[in-house]
Amino acid sequence: MPPQDSRLSRVLVRTVVGVGLWVVGLGLLAAILGSLGWWTPWLVLPLATVLAVSLGIALTRLPLPPRNHRQAPTLLLVATCLAFGVWAGATHAEQVLPRRDSASNFQAAISLATTHTRVVGIEPWTVGLPQGLSMPGLTLASPAFFAVGDAAHPAIQPQFVVGPAAIYSLGDWLGGPTAIFWIPGFIGALSLLALGLLVSRFLGTWWGAVAAALTGLSFPILHIARSTYSEPLALLTLLAGLLALTLAIDSDRDLDEASTGSSPGPSRSVFLWGLTAGALIGGTAFVRIDGLRETILLLVVAGLGLAQGRRWPRPLLFGAGISTLLAFAAALWLSNQYVGSIARSLIPLVAIGVAMALVIWASLRLRHRGWGLPSRYAARLPAALTVAAALGVILLASRPLWMTVRQDPNDPGARYVAGMQARQGLPIDGGRTYAEQTVNWLSWWLGPITLTLAAATFVVLVHRATRAWVEGREPLPSWTAPLIVGAGSTILTLWRPGITPDHPWAERRLVIALPFAIVLAVVVLRWVWGRHWPIGPSLAPRALTVLLLFGCIGFLVKGTAPLATARVEVGSVAAVEQVCASLEPEDVVLMVDSRAANEWVQVVRGQCGRAALATTSALRRDPSALADTIAAMAELVKVNKQRLVLLSADDAAPQFGSDWRELVDVMVQESEHALEHRPDRLDPLPIRVRLATP
Repeated sequence: MPPQDSRLSRVLVRTVVGVGLWVVGLGLLAAILGSLGWWTPWLVLPLATVLAVSLGIALTRLPLPPRNHRQAPTLLLVATCLAFGVWAGATHAEQVLPRRDSASNFQAAISLATTHTRVVGIEPWTVGLPQGLSMPGLTLASPAFFAVGDAAHPAIQPQFVVGPAAIYSLGDWLGGPTAIFWIPGFIGALSLLALGLLVSRFLGTWWGAVAAALTGLSFPILHIARSTYSEPLALLTLLAGLLALTLAIDSDRDLDEASTGSSPGPSRSVFLWGLTAGALIGGTAFVRIDGLRETILLLVVAGLGLAQGRRWPRPLLFGAGISTLLAFAAALWLSNQYVGSIARSLIPLVAIGVAMALVIWASLRLRHRGWGLPSRYAARLPAALTVAAALGVILLASRPLWMTVRQDPNDPGARYVAGMQARQGLPIDGGRTYAEQTVNWLSWWLGPITLTLAAATFVVLVHRATRAWVEGREPLPSWTAPLIVGAGSTILTLWRPGITPDHPWAERRLVIALPFAIVLAVVVLRWVWGRHWPIGPSLAPRALTVLLLFGCIGFLVKGTAPLATARVEVGSVAAVEQVCASLEPEDVVLMVDSRAANEWVQVVRGQCGRAALATTSALRRDPSALADTIAAMAELVKVNKQRLVLLSADDAAPQFGSDWRELVDVMVQESEHALEHRPDRLDPLPIRVRLATP
């Protein structure tokens, strides 16, 4: 009899795939309803419930290819993921001031939940009529929130794609900020579950639990699960998509072995799992536009499958194509300012995808006509690609010895890096991106044992996969798909992380590379555990496995322990509530210093529900012009019986205005800012707010 999954494992597989599809579906729903101003709880919550129930029923009827997932280790996997979710939720951050992407997502969620629309129109009369918005040095914009339209029809467009705001807005309706802060931990736990189930299909359930536990112990994964980042959502949809893809490949293989190619039931299963995998991986762009990278890597996977005449590549490509097109249509419609700002990164990626598709198409056409690599070269291909993989690993790891990556020193990110270097006593070279250090970033959290095991496993698996291809084995092992996507994404990230190297925030770029390295290390542990040595004690392989495992755990714990219970920016929510409570409905709040303009504009507009504007840096550098603008703005708002309120958030006392009232003066803790070492502490962050009326 074929192996049979436990009932629990079948429920878990369908759960993680279903939640992943639910996240993608809500992203699409938010794009539609959010553009119409219909994102309201009375409409969205019932629709979200119907979507969840429908997905559950559909997945329950979709057969799973059998694997021997035993009950006890499956329970251990569930317990591990639940513990991680509780850990992340109980130590959640309170990042509400838009200093980082997590707080930007939080404020976008609040805006969507309270205004019911994605792009929020501003009534000119609430901010001094069009004349007020036309004044030089005044703006509705703030970091992560673009001002669009003109002075007569102004609006605010949040920076990122709509998916994270949609998911996190549900928490605001159900329980306010606290409920929002628990969502990333819950999603992170499901991501670990998806990873464990994926590994279980290749290595067995015990080892799936080990992979999930090791990944959950790593600080970067915990870090993103504590705050409202987009990465937990993207990691869930990607891992659920890879899990669905392995189910499609295994169903295809089982269909061959059962010789039931004419039966519509099994063929339908292959088609639907392939379609689901494509929809999930392509749909990742609804929550994180960088998901396009993994979608492009699917072209390689599909090309290999098409070359072998498999059934799953076409539905995979169809699902990925449709979901990617919908996600990018939503991004261009509702986040066009953001897409334009990152076009320099997106356009080359799209070009690579188009070129890759053309090369794969041409290769398949030539193969169909009987053309192929000559046998003498094909025989050498496994060795050649193995050497290339090994050299690639050495190249990435050795980059600090022979390369220093730089960017334009006039870029805003470069100026930020220069400031960090000055504060940390480093040579001032703001153009440095530190991209050559990315393998060291991994080493900070994983340690040399895990990285060495992962590198060796990667080289061996490249050799095995290439040899299987050259020898014409059909089909390729299902682990080839996650290997290609994981390796491709990791290599591209390590080569060009594309993020300001401010740690631990830069660790968000490691959310695929880090689990991938851990899984590769677990492959070695599983192999050593199952060996039978011709000489020596019979328990020697298992003793070595335990020794290596504890070595891996030791470095993970060393990196995570200093911040295991750290809670970042706790007290920020109370500070915001205090500011909101002090404002009257008719107040128009003007941010008069740089920190107020960077952190409080959208908070006052979104959470407090009050009209808000910011002064520009050019205006703030001219005290006389600033005073004249404040006086003119105060007169304009009086026309509508409003009151102008000045807000200062810098530590220094304002040098203008009168009757400044200190409203908030608290000290919260933020993560350490580090460039060249692993962050291991929290630093004080003052939050001080003063109000005045001119």
